Amino acid sequence: MEIEITEAKENVLLSRKEVTFRLRHDTEGASPNRAAARNALIKALKCSSSLLVIDQMRTEFGKRETVGYAKVYESEARLHEIEQKHIIERNVRTSGAGEAKGEAKSEAKSEAKSAAKSEAKSAAKSDAKSAAKSDAKSAAKSGAKSATK
Repeated sequence: MEIEITEAKENVLLSRKEVTFRLRHDTEGASPNRAAARNALIKALKCSSSLLVIDQMRTEFGKRETVGYAKVYESEARLHEIEQKHIIERNVRTSGAGEAKGEAKSEAKSEAKSAAKSEAKSAAKSDAKSAAKSDAKSAAKSGAKSATK
């Protein structure tokens, strides 16, 4: 895979470098995934993986090249201030550092599901008890009404 930086401009206001790139993937055949593109950009730009965000990648039909847009921030704090959460998650997931985070999220989700199930069961039991009590009360009231007639 061969990478070419087609445009790079410094955005002083947002404390980042904005890069347009072209990836040629003649030998691989398939379009490169985000992780492969990140690794190629990190090597080409000589930057930290935690400061690089790939915003978009597009491969035209029939061509063996992908055009993309990436941003390199000066600090992680600035990155988290500016970028949207889903863009950060998408880039963290592909960098490999997000694998442990993803495992922790899946464990948290399964714990939340089991807690929700047990809460639903206890709510169903309490609903059944309250329904039985209200049935008993209404039966007692109807019995009292028929006795007075």
